[in-house]
Amino acid sequence: MEPSIHINYTAVIVAVIANFFLGFLWYTPLFGKAWAKELGMDTGQKPSNFVFIRGMVLMIVGQLLMVWVFTHNIAVWNPVTWGIESHSEMTKIGMALDAAFFTWLGFYLPGDLSRFAWEKPSYKLLAINTTYNFLTLVVAACVIVYMG
Repeated sequence: MEPSIHINYTAVIVAVIANFFLGFLWYTPLFGKAWAKELGMDTGQKPSNFVFIRGMVLMIVGQLLMVWVFTHNIAVWNPVTWGIESHSEMTKIGMALDAAFFTWLGFYLPGDLSRFAWEKPSYKLLAINTTYNFLTLVVAACVIVYMG
């Protein structure tokens, strides 16, 4: 049986926008100063317009790629994609949290731990970045599952 993957591109765009705002909140008012301090950045110095715009564009492109691939991943694990009636009692939030947690555990956390081992950032920087990675997956999964 061939899968029938349907991607809700509106949900993809909404998830990217939601994660853009999460990134702004996470790395500005919530943990911006701690994050910058752990990286040895001068918090009093603002980046040039070029650096700022390049950072925003790359962040949006990265989120777009992540959310689009993550949407495919969630669809592939959905029995309905394969023409099978789902008998699962799992709620939408349960599906979203499972997708986010296992994707983070298998694909994000290993990279974060490797960077931690070799680049030797602080535990605080590891916690700030890996928690942000997990939350971006939770936000994306919730949007995808509820809008999909």
